[in-house]
Amino acid sequence: MNNLTPFKFLFTFNKKYWSPDLKTKPSFKDIVEAKNRISKFIVDTPIISSSILNDWLGHKIYFKADSFQKIGAFKSRGASNAISWLVEEDKKPKKIVANSSGNHAQAVAWASRQFGIPSTIFMPEYASKIKIQATRSYGAEVVLSPTRDESDTKVLNESKDKDVYWLPPFNNKQVIAGQGTATLEALGKLKSVDAVFAPCGGGGLLSGALITARQLCPSAQVIGAEPLNANDAVQSVRLNSIQRLKGIPNTIADGAMTMAVGDITFEFLKKLDEFYEVEEDKIIYWTQWLNHMLKIQIEPTCAMTMEAAFRWLKKQSQKKEILIILSGGNVDDKTRRKIWKQNYLNIMPKDL
Repeated sequence: MNNLTPFKFLFTFNKKYWSPDLKTKPSFKDIVEAKNRISKFIVDTPIISSSILNDWLGHKIYFKADSFQKIGAFKSRGASNAISWLVEEDKKPKKIVANSSGNHAQAVAWASRQFGIPSTIFMPEYASKIKIQATRSYGAEVVLSPTRDESDTKVLNESKDKDVYWLPPFNNKQVIAGQGTATLEALGKLKSVDAVFAPCGGGGLLSGALITARQLCPSAQVIGAEPLNANDAVQSVRLNSIQRLKGIPNTIADGAMTMAVGDITFEFLKKLDEFYEVEEDKIIYWTQWLNHMLKIQIEPTCAMTMEAAFRWLKKQSQKKEILIILSGGNVDDKTRRKIWKQNYLNIMPKDL
């Protein structure tokens, strides 16, 4: 047993809340049900664009701005759906625990509070300070550990209590279904696009995007982006087996510092049309430019998706319309200083 990652144990100890349904792959029907379930909790975030960027690149780019979502990121969708589902199933736990390096931590703390459920979140010490602070402000107890692996082990031990439910950040049917509502909302308005782009950490958002796009816009390509310095998902797809990072990844995209994808999300990631690895300077470049052109705050994690879109669009011979999911906008001062240490705004996208 010791050679398995903690995620493999997810339902081993939590028999009270276990359901075979949770380990099955979500469907489009699950995403529609999730949207109906969480509509009173979340925001139908806007779709925005930049006419100048469209002119420069010669394509039409729509951004689904989940920076405006509750807790400032898409993660509130999955967390609120998973907990709402538990309550519907008459399985409301006495306590919820979670492990996260950032936005999932805030989402679980916030969603748990909506239902009056205490929560404890296990986070690595290198997590964004503003995300740690925000998680506490939503009422959760936060337990910090030197590494993500240690946080994963602690949440595993805590979840052995029969009255405690472990809500994972991505490898859960109801979490993925909730994340899929971002693409559901966007394609419900846009009707048709040539491609859908989303960032990849554990793969929940990207899996939900794939399920939804295949149903509502089957001709659209679905494309992922991941930091080159934290490319466990790309390597997993490349080698056709789940790969785990050997140490703390050195990337500014803190939302994509997941150590390994899950067995559920992996099955969807293998079906992507393309998967791009993005260098750190490109992540910073597009973080600066999207903040500047869209006039909103976005995280490096979702800015890297613009680099994937840029590379893909450069290969196209005809004008395309694409959707990019902007996953969040929670940035602390330390990260902001890294982003603006070097000015990239003197290098225009049209000149790349």
